[in-house]
Amino acid sequence: MRNSHFNRSPLVRQLAAWLPAEAHAAPRRDIGERLGEWLNVADAIALHSAHQGLPHTRMRRRAGQRLDALAAQAELLRVRDTLSRSIAAPPIHPVQASDAEFAPHHQRHLDLQRKMELAIDAFREHLRQALSHTSVRLAQLAALDAVLDQMLGGREQKLLAGIPALLKSRFQQLRKAQPQDWPPIFEHDFQQTLRAELDLRLQPVTGLVEALTEEPN
Repeated sequence: MRNSHFNRSPLVRQLAAWLPAEAHAAPRRDIGERLGEWLNVADAIALHSAHQGLPHTRMRRRAGQRLDALAAQAELLRVRDTLSRSIAAPPIHPVQASDAEFAPHHQRHLDLQRKMELAIDAFREHLRQALSHTSVRLAQLAALDAVLDQMLGGREQKLLAGIPALLKSRFQQLRKAQPQDWPPIFEHDFQQTLRAELDLRLQPVTGLVEALTEEPN
């Protein structure tokens, strides 16, 4: 039997595991069909215009703006490590079995999401600027990435903003099923979800770094 989770991201698999069985029965659709729901007519026109303009994109030469592939890889690792350590840091107030309010966990999740957003967005913009001064091919990639970020970034943030609601359901589920032992299980799930979200958020910059690494000298 074919694995229905094969093309799902770790974040989707993590969240789907908490859903009732009937929620997994929804028919799978082609990725193009699902992506089409994210793009309206104006988006499609803008994307077509950006694609048509790629052959005419020119590298903007500027001294000191080229980015070494090794430096980019090191910065990607630094960003990932810094954010991973933030996720793994214990909460200011340790979780107790008697805790009944999800609000502190909600705020903690929002704070970590904000850290990820700020750090990764800044790195992504730095990469685009650097790629635009490296080669014509990478300048075209940077231009396309900027257009896609503008189109899809807001929708992605809206979807990620819904994760705390799923964590709240998990919080309530664990408290009911394991009244005395739920805190370490919930903390594990909380961190695993954020690590999976971090992997998802890093995919665009990882792709840009890989493109730089594969660029001929």
